[in-house]
Amino acid sequence: MSENDRPVENTQAEPPKQTAPAALPAPVEGQAAETQPAEGQAADKVPTESTHAEDVPAASPPEPATADAAMEVVASAESTVAPEGAEPQTPAPEPPDGPVAEPEPTLTPAQLATAQQAANQAVYAESRRHTRRSFVVAAGAAAAGYGVYHWINTSPGVEFQPAPFRRAFENNAAIARAITGDRALAPTYKLSDARDLRVNGVYGLKRMLAPESWRLQLVGSQAGPTHPRFASDVTAWEYRYIDAATHEDQGHDTKVDPNAKTAEKMAPMPMMAEAKAQEDRAAPMPRGSEEAGESRSTLALRTPGLLLTLDDILALPRHELVTQFKCIEGWSQIVHWAGVRMADFMDAYPPQPVDGAEPKYLYMETPDGDYYTGYDLNVCRHPQTLLVTEMMGAPLTQFHGAPLRLHMPTKYGYKQIKRIGLVAYTNSKPDDYWTKLGYDWYAGL
Repeated sequence: MSENDRPVENTQAEPPKQTAPAALPAPVEGQAAETQPAEGQAADKVPTESTHAEDVPAASPPEPATADAAMEVVASAESTVAPEGAEPQTPAPEPPDGPVAEPEPTLTPAQLATAQQAANQAVYAESRRHTRRSFVVAAGAAAAGYGVYHWINTSPGVEFQPAPFRRAFENNAAIARAITGDRALAPTYKLSDARDLRVNGVYGLKRMLAPESWRLQLVGSQAGPTHPRFASDVTAWEYRYIDAATHEDQGHDTKVDPNAKTAEKMAPMPMMAEAKAQEDRAAPMPRGSEEAGESRSTLALRTPGLLLTLDDILALPRHELVTQFKCIEGWSQIVHWAGVRMADFMDAYPPQPVDGAEPKYLYMETPDGDYYTGYDLNVCRHPQTLLVTEMMGAPLTQFHGAPLRLHMPTKYGYKQIKRIGLVAYTNSKPDDYWTKLGYDWYAGL
C-alpha cells in the first residue's frame, strides 16, 4: 500500500487549554478598537497596547472543544474566587474630575494634645506681648495727661482762668470772627411768638433810679465844647434814687434778691435819721460793690464828655426786632424789642480817632458802676444791635433796665447790659464784669 493509500490520521492539534480570559482593554479615545483575529490568524497574538481591565466589559470565553478543556476552564475560574471569609474585592472607584485632595493625616490623641498645647502657648505669648504694650501705652498716656494737667494748673491765672483756657477763649473768638465777620444775622420771629422776658441778673439795678435824673455819659466822641450837651466833667453828674419800694413784678432771679429792703436791719429811729444825714452829706455812693469789684475802665474824675438825655436818644430812627434772648444759664425767650440801632447812634456821635484810626473798643457801665461790659467796636455796628427803650410794646421797666438797655442777639445775655449810664470809646481793651470772674469776653453764640 502506498503512502497515498494510507488512511489519513487526525493530526489536528487539540485546542490550547484556556483559562478565564482577561478583560480586553477599552479603546483609547482617538484610537481604533482592537478587533478579533481574522480566520487563520494565530490565536495567541497579543495586542501591542493595553488599557485597564475595568475600563471595558469582559469578553465571553470561547466554547471549549473537549471535556478536558472544559475542566481546565472551571479550575481556572475557581482559582479566581476569593477564599471563604475573605473580604470581597471591589473595583477601585473612578478618579473624580479635577485635582484630588490629599487625605488628612490622622493624629493620635497624644499628637493632638501636643499640637493643642503648642497653639495655646503661641496665643499666650501673643497676648502677653499685647498686654505689655498696652500697659506701656497706657502709662505713657497717663503721664502725658498728668503733664498737661500740671501745666494748666500751674499756669498763671488770667481773670480767674488759667492762661491756656483764656487763650482757648480768644482762639474761639478769632475763629468766630473769621467765619461770620461779626456780620451774621440772628434769626427773627413772628410777633405772635414773643413773650415777656423774665428778670435775671439785677447787678446795678438794686435801687430804684429816679427817671428824670438819668443821663447817658458819652466819652471819647468827636463832640467838643461847642456841643450843647458837653460837660467838662461828666463824672460830676449825680444820679438820684427812690427809697420807696416798687410795686413792679421783679420776676425770678437766682443770684440776688432785687429788693434791697430785704437786707435792711431794724434800728432805732434816731440812729437811722443820723445815718441818713451822713449819707446825704457824704460823697457819691461807692462804686463796684458787687462780686467782681470796681471796673478798671471806669472814668477818672473830671473826664469831659456829653450828658445825653433820653429825648436825644429817641430823636434817632426807631427800629423793632423780634429775636431770641439767650442766657448762658441755658434758657432762652423770644422777645419783641424796640429802640434805636447802635450803628445809628455811633453815626450821630462818632468816635474820636486814635492815632488816625477809629478806636477798637466800646465800654459800658451802669450809673453806680456795679455792672460793666466791653465790646469790639465792629460788633456794636452790627445791624441788629439795639439801644432798647421798649419791650413787648411798652416802655422798659426798672428791672429790665429802664430807661436804656442793650440788646445783642448774637451774644449771650450777660453782654446785654441794662440801665446803661456810660458809653465810652476806647483803644484799650476794656474791663468786663463776667470776664473778671472767668467767663468768655467775646460771648458769641
